[in-house]
Order: sequence, then C-alpha cells, then structure tokens
Amino acid sequence: MNKIDKTAYKNFVEEIKEKVYRSQYEALKSVNKELIKLYWEIGASIIEKQEQYGWGKSIVENLSKDLQKEFPGVKGFSVQNLWYMRQFCTEYKGKEKLQPLVGEISWSKHIVIISKCKDDLEREFYIKMTKKYGWSKNVLIHQVEGQAYERFLLNQTNFDKSLAEKYKYQAKLAVKDSYSFDFLEMSEDYSEREMELGLMKNIRSFLMEMGGDFTFVGNQYRLEVEGDEFYIDLLLYHRKLQSLVAIELKTTKFKPEHAGQMQFYLAVLDDTVKTEDENPSIGIIICKDKNRTVVEYALKESNTPIGVANYTISDKLPDDMKELLPTSKEIAESLGKLLE
Repeated sequence: MNKIDKTAYKNFVEEIKEKVYRSQYEALKSVNKELIKLYWEIGASIIEKQEQYGWGKSIVENLSKDLQKEFPGVKGFSVQNLWYMRQFCTEYKGKEKLQPLVGEISWSKHIVIISKCKDDLEREFYIKMTKKYGWSKNVLIHQVEGQAYERFLLNQTNFDKSLAEKYKYQAKLAVKDSYSFDFLEMSEDYSEREMELGLMKNIRSFLMEMGGDFTFVGNQYRLEVEGDEFYIDLLLYHRKLQSLVAIELKTTKFKPEHAGQMQFYLAVLDDTVKTEDENPSIGIIICKDKNRTVVEYALKESNTPIGVANYTISDKLPDDMKELLPTSKEIAESLGKLLE
C-alpha cells in the first residue's frame, strides 16, 4: 500500500467537507421552501374559509389551540404566527414579482419585511438583498431601520461604471447618501480637524453608523509621493468588499475640487498601499451639504470609485430627500439588475 500523501489527503478531506456543507445547505433550503409553502397554504385557507363562511377573528384563535394540541412541541402555530401567515398570503398573492420570491428567505425574515415594509418594491429589494448577501435577521432589521432601500436609491456614487459588476451593488449599499453623527458634541463653529477627533473619540458609534462591515485602519493616514506628504482624514477597510475606503471630511458644501483630491488619494492608495488580492480602493467624501447636480457633474467623467454624502444630526431621512426618490418604473429597473 502506497504511503498517503499528507497534502493530497488534506485536500481530499476539504473536498468532502465542502460536499457535506453543500448538501446540508441544500437540505436546509429545501426544508425552508416546504415550510414557507405550508405557511402560505395555511394563510390562503384561513382567508378562503373566512370569505366562505363569514368567520371572524375567533377562527384564528381556535385554529391555533387545535393545532398546538394536535402537534405538541411544534412551533409556529401561535395566534400571532397564524395572523402573519394570513397577512403573508394577502400581501403577496397574485403579485408576479413578489410571489416567486417567497421561498428564497426564511420565515422569520419574511415577518420582518411584511411587518416593517409596506411598499411592494421595498419588500422586493429586501428579499433580494437578503438572499444575495446572506443577511441574518438582525442584519436585515438593521438595514430596514437604517433605510437601506431609500439610501440605495438615493446615494450618489459613480460605482455603476467604476466598479466590477460582481460587487458594485454591495459597494452601493456600503455607502449611504447621508450619515447621522448625532453622537458628536461640538461647538456651533467647528473645524474639520475637530470633527475628525470627535469621530475618533466616538469610534464605535462612528463605525456603527458607517456599517457593520467596516474596520478602522487609521486617521490622518500618511501618503508619500516622492518626498511630498499627504494625509487622508480617515482610512477604513470594508471586509466584504475587501477594499480600502478613504474618508474625507468637509465641514462645507461639496465642491468639485473635492472629487479631484479624492481621485489623487485613491490612485496613490492603489499603487502603494493596496495588496494584490484586494479590490480597488473606494473614496467617500462626507460634506456638510451638497448640490446633487454639482455632484453628478463632478463624478460624471471619473472612473475612480467615489461616493459623496452629507452628514446630519438626525437619523431620519429628510423630507426633501424623500421627494428625490426615483419613479416606480426606475426603481423596478434598478431592482431588476440586482440579481443579474
């Protein structure tokens, strides 16, 4: 018998492990689809019988008691969950884009979406993004409460043309259109340096506002070009994108020259700091205010991935920004590209 090559055997074991994990994943997906199908049918049956016999709310309470008695220890037949099943079927039935998606995510995530989102396009967005990026329930809740849908549609970046197809949508989700720094305590007249130090003092709150996949690399990050020194206000790293993210803070309104400055920083980062296995660096310019048309022109001809955002002291999307949301047709076209 030939002696077993340790490296070959190790690779063999890894292959088998991968097959087992893949099989377990497929089994879980199959179970989830069957559960969602069951809940859909229960919801549809409740609606049908209420319409047929004129039954009121008591039918749900009675059905819950009988099902829990018949299937002791089986979760999912509470009064509240049966109402969710009815709402689930009511909200999605007959909707050609939503109904085919119902088996793609878990029931607990569906509950989050149907209870927190009232618009069909918004629900489609969160279902697709949850499936595509494997969001957990807690991450999904954070994304909904952080208005990821609105911010995805509103954010001003040039990522569509400057980043590879495989991760440009993840990058767009990583950059908000507006950041809330209401945890900062500063005087009315403050400098960019004071703002930077305030963010460093509240680094945990800052990173939470930026998003859960960011890690801190440094502030006043030094770049050297043939003896000349330059400093990036903040340098972060995005784990999922595997990209360095340069942050420039501006306590004034956005100016076109800010984009030129960021292009320079990103070029130097990619040439001197980025490793071979990392993706191109991304820049985020965070200003006190911005003229959206000026931003569009400033980024129009740039092939360097840059996003421009403003900052506020409120965590709510301003009313005037809600008015800027695209039309339903434009939103549908944008969502249609998510899983292409």
